[in-house]
Amino acid sequence: MRLILVRHGQTPSNVEHHLDTAVPGPGLTELGREQAAALPEALGHEPIDGIFASNLVRTQLTAEPLAAALGLPVQIRDGLREVFAGDLEMRNDRDAIITYLKTVYRWVSGDTAVRMPGGPDGAETLGRFDSVVEELAAAGLKSPAIFSHGAIIRAWATARAENVGPDFIVANALSNTGVAVLEAEELPGGGFGPWQLLTWMGEAVGGEALEDYGDDGPAADDVAL
Repeated sequence: MRLILVRHGQTPSNVEHHLDTAVPGPGLTELGREQAAALPEALGHEPIDGIFASNLVRTQLTAEPLAAALGLPVQIRDGLREVFAGDLEMRNDRDAIITYLKTVYRWVSGDTAVRMPGGPDGAETLGRFDSVVEELAAAGLKSPAIFSHGAIIRAWATARAENVGPDFIVANALSNTGVAVLEAEELPGGGFGPWQLLTWMGEAVGGEALEDYGDDGPAADDVAL
């Protein structure tokens, strides 16, 4: 199974570095719409057989151009939503952002019982994303495109990929419409594993002309931990 994980396009909250994780969330900026429009060409080489997005508006808007190009529906899954910021929601100060990112780092380091202040723990957060992946595998999909969010993609890929360690999330940002590709072989007894992270694009998929020069929001940050 091949997973194509795509972060949403730029939002107004990204530009102002707000921890904006609640549903339904903002739409896309003009640049974000341009980034989304670039995805059908950028992902044209992938044999995509399903398109899934979180229950936040920004992922659905980002998925629409690719879905239209492929003639596939955008299917919504709540489990693909962003890491909930809890008490840190809509803050953009450095202390809040570092607390948010350090909490996620502890999760990928194995301390999944830690809770985001006023929010969920790591087991719940990673587990809901696991459930969606398991559902898609059980449905027989071979190469779905999943439109999700910066922190949850970075956390899930780091936690689940066998070939990277916890510090991968520290050193590797994921810009708006950045893409991560993972693969896992089908196991004889059913299921898939282990996951391997094949490619990681910490930049806008549309290329240099569509770069947003750091206005990717706190979920893209690589903060010294």
